[in-house]
Amino acid sequence: MRDIASAPFLAEAPLRRVLDVLNGAGEETRIVGGAVRNALMGLPVADVDLATTALPQETARRAEAAGLKAVPTGIAHGTVTVVCAGTPFEVTTLREDVETDGRHATVRFGRDWARDAQRRDFTMNALFATKNGEVIDLVAGLDDLAARRVRFIGVPEQRIREDYLRILRLFRFHAGYGAGPLDPAALSAAIRCRAGLRNLSRERVGAEMLKLLAATRAPETVRLMGDTGLLAMVMGGLGHFEALDRLAGLETALDRTPDAILRLGVLAVRIVEDADRLLERLRLSKAAHRRLTGLAEASPRLLDETATPAALYAFGAPGFVDRLLYMAALSPAHGADMAVLRRQVAAAAQWVSPAFPIRAETFIARGIPPGPHLGAALAHARAAWVGAGFPEDADSIDTIVDDALVNAARLTRP
Repeated sequence: MRDIASAPFLAEAPLRRVLDVLNGAGEETRIVGGAVRNALMGLPVADVDLATTALPQETARRAEAAGLKAVPTGIAHGTVTVVCAGTPFEVTTLREDVETDGRHATVRFGRDWARDAQRRDFTMNALFATKNGEVIDLVAGLDDLAARRVRFIGVPEQRIREDYLRILRLFRFHAGYGAGPLDPAALSAAIRCRAGLRNLSRERVGAEMLKLLAATRAPETVRLMGDTGLLAMVMGGLGHFEALDRLAGLETALDRTPDAILRLGVLAVRIVEDADRLLERLRLSKAAHRRLTGLAEASPRLLDETATPAALYAFGAPGFVDRLLYMAALSPAHGADMAVLRRQVAAAAQWVSPAFPIRAETFIARGIPPGPHLGAALAHARAAWVGAGFPEDADSIDTIVDDALVNAARLTRP
């Protein structure tokens, strides 16, 4: 396919308006990168990036003259974000790298589309398209895209030394868009240049790893990273690849979207210290760290269907499903009963947490003063209520309260 004329995103009014504003009067603007790649592959297009011959100041001037918002989001590197009807478009002037240190680049603006294509990472990411959907390929990217081959533009080692994050991007794009084995030249260069990963910020590494883990072929790709020593460099530990394979199978069987944090936990977390290590090495969010810590503390008892209601009450539906799938993935292939798992996941989807019907005032009225003993009585009563299946009738509640009072009396007895 040499055009994307039928791609739905091309007909959207904000994009057409921006292209009309930026094209003409000696300047040309094209769609570039992921939008072109995904449209050719029949995949959804989320963001649309544009490349232009116009200098950043001219891009901003044209946008503002047309009543559009222009934000200088990366002006030193030629990028202006143009916002039309609430939709942002990153517009970047054609450029070439003058100097790089493996993390940042000094660029020179130009008007040569071929030079701009040559400075990009992979051939499938360097395809341009005109407003009418004609695809312009200056790096043999269409052939690689047809073969689902992730291949560096030019000399792989040179592309990597321009930005060492491209090592991880290689694996991430292979996991998401590739087929068959990884390009041998690219893999060899990644191994030779792997020491450069130490130069990257942990935030960039963490973001790239989470994108990789959410990709379709993540299990086999991270296994390859493990075989080449790259995974240990990134995460500071070895991976549990069989467990990740099982989780991917469970996701498919249960029709669940891959979850990068859950996959990370199954791959690399067995104790709380593992979660702490990943928090530091990948600069994870506090929410992600809490999830990983919860996985480390999960119990195999969750696979017992009779424990489902109490676990749902304790962890909430998302936390329960997290721990459930984690334990199922850690079990041998015969250890998780799919019929039971389906029922447990279905129960989580319908779960509404019941309100605990016993208040502190109930115990205060029965002679327990505020303080540690009151807290112990409430905790005892809550555990008994959960264990009894969350009863609501008065007789059951009275029995639970009486039992908690007896226990409190035992605790206060000299």
